[in-house]
Amino acid sequence: MVKEGQISSIEELFMNNYRITEPEIVDYLVPNLQQEVLSIKLVQRQTDAGEKSRFKAAVAVGNGDALVGLGTGKSAQVVMAIERAVSRAKLNLTYIQRGCGSWECACGEPHSLRTVLRGKRGSVEIVLLPGPRGLGLVAGDMAKIILRLAGVRDCWTKSFGETRTPLSMAGAVFDALRRSNSIVLPSMW
Repeated sequence: MVKEGQISSIEELFMNNYRITEPEIVDYLVPNLQQEVLSIKLVQRQTDAGEKSRFKAAVAVGNGDALVGLGTGKSAQVVMAIERAVSRAKLNLTYIQRGCGSWECACGEPHSLRTVLRGKRGSVEIVLLPGPRGLGLVAGDMAKIILRLAGVRDCWTKSFGETRTPLSMAGAVFDALRRSNSIVLPSMW
């Protein structure tokens, strides 16, 4: 449908609840997508012949304007693991609702979040609080990367659990941002 010209923007995909089945669709519809490697670690598996080592990469993608995705990939080579993680992150791309939900600001521009969001992955739980304009991102390094890729410029965070685990922390922030679509405010009725 994208190749035939029936779908011309990524917003049409999300409005019609279509699934993104190929990463090339995202490349065509969102040309300015940025990617950030979050972590690369060595994982081992025990086999009959001994240990088999592979690399596991976690990558976040986003355009800085309400689109963000998170993916992981494994391979025997680092470059292949990163490429697989990027393609999975493009398939997990989601649109987030931004706004000005801070009681201190009320400017109406989409620089922060609309409401308080909560996300959980593994043992990590995170609470994202909308901040006033000019605050910046008050968060850890992993959360800052994903929030920046999502286009959130002002936000407070509270995190609980083993936040030193990069994939759990990134997954919790991504889960919280994904939940922004399930909130319907009276102004949206």
